[in-house]
Amino acid sequence: MPTVTLDFPADEFPSLFSSPDEFAREFRLAAAIHGYERGETSQEKAAHIAGLDRTDLLSALAREQADAFVVDFSDLKREVERG
Repeated sequence: MPTVTLDFPADEFPSLFSSPDEFAREFRLAAAIHGYERGETSQEKAAHIAGLDRTDLLSALAREQADAFVVDFSDLKREVERG
């Protein structure tokens, strides 16, 4: 698994997150939600990115007031036209 390293000023980190592990969980969730809302990843893949199952991802989406179901209207239009 790839590793990402971020540097924060030591005096700022504790005010944002209680621990590096909490930051990592929140960062993964934010990345998963961002990718899902942009239509770049499925719910299943977003859940995997966030380290959650799909049920917990749906709960997280609700908690973050993010759309739980992303619809590409051009895809929807094509599906409707097909009947």
